[in-house]
Amino acid sequence: QVQLVESGGGLVQAGGSLRLACAASGRTFSSYAIGCVGWFRQAPEKVREFVAAISRSGGSMDYEDSVKGRFTIIRDNAKNTVYLYMNNLKPEDTAVYHCAASTSARVITTRGAYEYWGQGTQVTVSS
Repeated sequence: QVQLVESGGGLVQAGGSLRLACAASGRTFSSYAIGCVGWFRQAPEKVREFVAAISRSGGSMDYEDSVKGRFTIIRDNAKNTVYLYMNNLKPEDTAVYHCAASTSARVITTRGAYEYWGQGTQVTVSS
């Protein structure tokens, strides 16, 4: 079994930065039990949407168009943690951010392909 715990959310002004972390327990990020790791977000009364994902090796990444150039996803298998660096934050980035893990080695962006989910961390960007 895999447990994912997010941290690093908070309140920030527009233009500011945050670093989210997703820590795994139960299985390590370097094991074949965990492949692609992704970040999704859900704003009030909206569907959960893809934000970013990174392959098992860490060599491939994908981003939702609105965060390209502002967000960076990095994987540290030695620390069993995936980070999401968020710069130049905008009010529309306000949401609960969830990390998710899949057994697929390659990058995937579809929510239904992820087997494990964290509880989420709130990010609020004020204007």
